[in-house]
Amino acid sequence: MRPPSPPSPPSPLSPFSPALTLSSPLPRSSPLPRPLPLPPSLLHHLVLHAAARTPQAAALTCGSETLTYAGLADGVTALSNGLMSLGLARGARVALYLEQRPETVIASFGASAAGGVLVPVNPLLKAGQVAHVLNDCSATVLVTSAARLAQLDTTISACPALRDVIVVDAPPVAPSSPDLSPASSAPPTPLRAGPAPHRWQDCLRAAPASGHRVIDADLAVIFYTSGSTGKPKGVMVSHRNLLCGAQSVAGYLGNHAGDVLLAALPLSFDAGFSQLTTACWAGARVVLLNYLLPRDLLRVMDTERVTGLTAVPPLYSQLAQVEWPPQINDSLRYFASTGGRMPRVTLTALRTRVPAAQPYLMYGLTEAFRSTYLPPAEVERRPDSIGRAIPGAEILVLRADGSPCRPNEAGELVHRGALVALGYWNDAEKTAERFRPLPAAAVAGHQGRSLPEIAVFSGDTVRCDDEGFLYFVGRNDEMIKTSGYRVSPTEVEELLLATGLVGECAAFGVADAMLGHTICVCVTPAAGCAPDGTALLAACRISMPRYMLPARIEWSERALPRNPNGKIDRAALRESLQHAETARNGT
Repeated sequence: MRPPSPPSPPSPLSPFSPALTLSSPLPRSSPLPRPLPLPPSLLHHLVLHAAARTPQAAALTCGSETLTYAGLADGVTALSNGLMSLGLARGARVALYLEQRPETVIASFGASAAGGVLVPVNPLLKAGQVAHVLNDCSATVLVTSAARLAQLDTTISACPALRDVIVVDAPPVAPSSPDLSPASSAPPTPLRAGPAPHRWQDCLRAAPASGHRVIDADLAVIFYTSGSTGKPKGVMVSHRNLLCGAQSVAGYLGNHAGDVLLAALPLSFDAGFSQLTTACWAGARVVLLNYLLPRDLLRVMDTERVTGLTAVPPLYSQLAQVEWPPQINDSLRYFASTGGRMPRVTLTALRTRVPAAQPYLMYGLTEAFRSTYLPPAEVERRPDSIGRAIPGAEILVLRADGSPCRPNEAGELVHRGALVALGYWNDAEKTAERFRPLPAAAVAGHQGRSLPEIAVFSGDTVRCDDEGFLYFVGRNDEMIKTSGYRVSPTEVEELLLATGLVGECAAFGVADAMLGHTICVCVTPAAGCAPDGTALLAACRISMPRYMLPARIEWSERALPRNPNGKIDRAALRESLQHAETARNGT
């Protein structure tokens, strides 16, 4: 096994450079608490503990700038003060609509330090989808950039709960201007009857203020994920969930202070956000990256001597098709896959590119963060397995009546343990469907318990072999999993109908070796409209992120088929399309 890499020396960053939009050193007006709570129990404690252990260790790299753990802790404390100066209530939602940049990380932990709830919004979402998230969680504060705020335009004025917008890159105050507080600063950008905007720099200069008291069982983050029957729903994650997850993942990946983790996945993903929490837990360095091409990612991995990479199978499929700088093999300790099954041809190609790196194949769902992983030693023998339960979790395979399945008998994957989330935001009905009491017969020793234990019933069908290794069989719902994203077919259909170009439509996924699924839609033209795929795709690009765009559009002059309940029969359409494809290919 390769010895641990030494910690990378931090680049000096005091005073903070303009690239980080922190125009002067942050004052130590609110020093780190002494003594620190042991062990850490809240999300922001991860940063404070790391700063207390190794204050000058590199914590965060973005481009040519590196921030130490002491600098990150100062930023988190300063933003917490700013949020409190804006009157943030306990448990109020702080939405974050930004790409990978230092302010994104500072705001993620700063919301926790103030006693608020973080809501990271996927930076790929369009204005209407962002508005849905803001309204659904009743966010009172939005942290974003000037360009993204301009994209939201009038949409933001339709979010009645939103009171304040913090703009991370607003133009600085002229030298002749007085030092302005967040409450009195002039708007950094015009808004149409919208909430009050504030400069990021002004918020960081707010007077010290203690954040609200919260405990580990309280809500920390709402991750929005697509559901099978409509718009994205918010998964409520507690501080305990996040810290237990960080400890578990850092444990089985062997993360340590010498690691350099690449944050290439959006931080709005639980797996992307995990790069921050596991790095802080271990005292490692995170490299933030907004990449355009796979070669961009490889270049940064080479330059920064990345030791740990977590990505989704479609990205790995792209990376497997290009040449890797040979030096990456000298530094990369592991690569981990999440968000779907990695094709065997991709895994083989990656192991050829970086033979010294250990592969970790993982399975998880946002409702329980991470459920299983396949240890590298087992990859050769059982590359199709999703592994065993991660530390701190137990994975059950249950029949419909709640009884355990026999070895190799297919059943529903049920996750129990400290990573089980708090349910769906403001949706008791959907929560009751997925988060259910664990039957007493499911686990030995549960008999006689008076209080029920809530577990996550995944909706995924799996089987478990005689040695305890799990294998994915299929999904019980109609979710489309493409490029690592879970896409709701209903949401795609709603956006198609909103174009006014289709009369009725059905969206579904078709298996694809590279993407997991491609999105196919069957549509009829709207009354008075001729079928026009080019115009329809152009309209879709206005309201859909790239990963949601249909890869194939099938037009029908007749009404789409219905099932016995009168609903459009997606399964029949998928089967018909696959039969037509088979006949066309002569196979």
